[in-house]
Amino acid sequence: MKAVTAKEVQERLEKGENLHLIDVREVDEVEAGHIPGILHIPLGLLEFRMNELSKETPYIMVCRSGGRSGKATEFLQSQGFDVTNMSGGMLAWEGEVE
Repeated sequence: MKAVTAKEVQERLEKGENLHLIDVREVDEVEAGHIPGILHIPLGLLEFRMNELSKETPYIMVCRSGGRSGKATEFLQSQGFDVTNMSGGMLAWEGEVE
């Protein structure tokens, strides 16, 4: 499984890179604070909403600590998507939040 650190994601966003971030946490967790510009798809709904995603687009998966996003990454990889897990999740995030 491909992985990227929260710091690397933050640096890439600060340089203006257009990243496609999917936050797989629950609604209340996302409402408490999330990375600006994320797509929110709770882990439990991912298999039902993956038709909203493109296999041509690389995605970075985000959750609280990296566990759920790791499961999401493995699942989407098995379906042919280009996905990377943000290790450490929001607990490691030091950038801007909404």
